[in-house]
Amino acid sequence: MRSLLFVPGDSERKLEKSLTCGADVLLVDLEDSVAIDAKPRARETAAAFLGAAGQHAGRPRLYVRVNALDTGETDADLDAVMRAAPDGIMLPKSISGMDVQHLCAKLAVHEAEHGLADGATRIIVVATETAASVFNLGTYAGASPRLAGLTWGAEDLSADLGSLGNRTADGRYSGPFWLARNLCLFGAVAADVAPVDTVFTNFRDMDGLRAEALEALNDGFTGKMAIHPAQVPVINEVFTPSPDEIAKARRIFEAFAAAGNPGVVGLDGEMLDRPHLRRAEKILARAGSTAGD
Repeated sequence: MRSLLFVPGDSERKLEKSLTCGADVLLVDLEDSVAIDAKPRARETAAAFLGAAGQHAGRPRLYVRVNALDTGETDADLDAVMRAAPDGIMLPKSISGMDVQHLCAKLAVHEAEHGLADGATRIIVVATETAASVFNLGTYAGASPRLAGLTWGAEDLSADLGSLGNRTADGRYSGPFWLARNLCLFGAVAADVAPVDTVFTNFRDMDGLRAEALEALNDGFTGKMAIHPAQVPVINEVFTPSPDEIAKARRIFEAFAAAGNPGVVGLDGEMLDRPHLRRAEKILARAGSTAGD
């Protein structure tokens, strides 16, 4: 999952257009981008889109961002969209791994009702949108085999904190938000799921987007969310390993395999240990490769 594009669930035009933008994942949104009185219609629009788009060959993965568990809207969201068999659900404003387990129970019922395979619906969590949630980022490990990724959010967290903003004068996130970002990365890796960076809200600033995506890649994030289709090509480019990176990673993997997977191998005059192997394996995974093919 390199690029994950939010698309308002109440806009048929934007939903249809999103299918050809190149995003790896479409996040059909029933939460923040949909007004309260528009949610019933958005549910039906989203369900119809999912049902039709699910038949397309080569389509992106289709997730639905439902409303948070404490809103009283989640069940209505799931009632509408689960009959269309989305690939996954994005859970916003999650407080801990217990919220994932709560959602899992709901999904299991819907899968049974609609003849879907048990566990087929994956979950991505927005894990930092409240102050309380930041203290629980270590609780997602082992929460559910459905869990596919953790991401973080700065806008709702800013509102919860009562901060005047979330970036400094030079455009970087300020301390509280940088902390939430980094802890989300640690929480995702500890849970063995994809760490996904948050949105870059200035959709006209492609240089700023690229810089932020490169920094996220350098730190260990494997993808980034987008709020506009124009952001998708930049995100895909940044999070796609280059041919040289893939070739080097494969050579490292093959060197360890040929030597019987020891603790250290020599390659091109350099001594490489197990962390080098793990980094190589992650590059191959990001490239959509399997280490043994």
